[in-house]
Amino acid sequence: MYLTVKETAEFLELPEDYVRQLILNHKIKTIHDGRQYLINKNQFHNHLEQMENYRKMIQEYLSEPLPEDPDVKDED
Repeated sequence: MYLTVKETAEFLELPEDYVRQLILNHKIKTIHDGRQYLINKNQFHNHLEQMENYRKMIQEYLSEPLPEDPDVKDED
């Protein structure tokens, strides 16, 4: 399945300008049909897996309780 630049930006949750810059720098493989760039959606499978793993890792880190500070003394 091929996506336009706008659809790719929405799919990757990135700004359109950034996606265009990646295309111009040959970081994203495209097909140019004379009017627009078309991008194969399947090439982002690995990227999306890595982003999902990173999100899970961040969520796990944020959900860990803070350890008690051994220097805190209860002085009533």
